[in-house]
Amino acid sequence: MQELEKLYTEIQPKIFAFFYIKVQDQSLAEELTQDVFYQAVKGFHLFSGNSTLKTWIFSIAHNRLKTYYRSKKYARFLNKKMTNETEPRSFTPEELYIQKEEHRQFQTFLEQLRPSLKEIVILRLYGELTFREIGGLVNQSENYVRLAFHRAKIKLKKEMRGNDE
Repeated sequence: MQELEKLYTEIQPKIFAFFYIKVQDQSLAEELTQDVFYQAVKGFHLFSGNSTLKTWIFSIAHNRLKTYYRSKKYARFLNKKMTNETEPRSFTPEELYIQKEEHRQFQTFLEQLRPSLKEIVILRLYGELTFREIGGLVNQSENYVRLAFHRAKIKLKKEMRGNDE
């Protein structure tokens, strides 16, 4: 259990980032992150050691996100998000516009990737998982994940550069 507590400080921001990029809402990402660690503490006795603790926790996060997407709460959240978008107040209007536009463009290009490739990119960039850990989560070899990420990165860079010209 001490290992889990020690890992919490390292992995909590990564789990939060994973959820935030998926749901685009800070309070919801925090809530989902808390759920994951609650489930991890509650089910720690079930951890078999077949993977790293970090990978195990990300698999809990991945499953929690699937459950959330299937829930009615997700539909209500999407409706609320579409009707009442709130903006952070610490940026100038110009900075906020540029940041939102860049994020929107990246999200658009990310959404164009096939779902399995998109998952690899999100786990690598926002979850900061190793290729081996991602491979374990998506049931692929480490080399497959490494190559898929590399190709996706090239494609995303090309799309982002092409949009600037």
